[in-house]
Amino acid sequence: MPIQTVDITTPDGTADALFVHPGSATHPGVLLFPDAFGPRPALIEIAEAVSARGYAVLVPNLFYRAGRAPVVELPAVVDPSNRHRVFDRIRPLMEQLTPELALRDAGAHLDWLAAAPEVAAGPVGLTGYCMGAALVLHTAAAYPDRVAAGAGFHGGRLASDAADSPHLGADRITAELYFGHADNDPSLPPEQIERLNKALDAAGVRYRAEVYAGAAHGFTQRDLASYDAAADARHLRELGALLDRALR
Repeated sequence: MPIQTVDITTPDGTADALFVHPGSATHPGVLLFPDAFGPRPALIEIAEAVSARGYAVLVPNLFYRAGRAPVVELPAVVDPSNRHRVFDRIRPLMEQLTPELALRDAGAHLDWLAAAPEVAAGPVGLTGYCMGAALVLHTAAAYPDRVAAGAGFHGGRLASDAADSPHLGADRITAELYFGHADNDPSLPPEQIERLNKALDAAGVRYRAEVYAGAAHGFTQRDLASYDAAADARHLRELGALLDRALR
């Protein structure tokens, strides 16, 4: 499957991204929001699996303002022995990426997909991991006419007390959503899951939210110590089914 590095013009500069597509004809577009560790082989594997189902997948470098990917060099496996050291470098980048900036970028990414000759006309799907799951909610709310499906996996702070919490845009979402939450995840405690569900219910959003029993935060990423092969396989099945329902 062809994998290209592409440059996307945004209001704030040029963002690098990876583009994975089946290589023939046109296919529905999918915007894949990375976790904080950014585009890398573990994430490309997910993009390839989605693309193999017949989708053209864009994986942006969310931290392009600080440089091209990889912005932060990662160990072969992020585990408890090195996680704090890695996050000391990543946390400032996360804090600088406000929802306002992320949505400006998301608009540029959606524009790029709409113009790409490999991408079929029409709304796209979204999927996001950890911090990327929050961007799925923000983007689906900001661009309801351009997003038909959105999935979030082991997302954090999806329904916090913050004034810009992602769940507050639920009433603007028209896409079908799916969430695969990590079990016993400090970044998304049960009360936030309940708050998110209530917001989506009140807004009449079509969605399904499941807690993956025994799966830790980061369960989809092969280069994290928390990787869970069974939960990862389940995530790909559910994501594929959602995209097929909404985009085919």
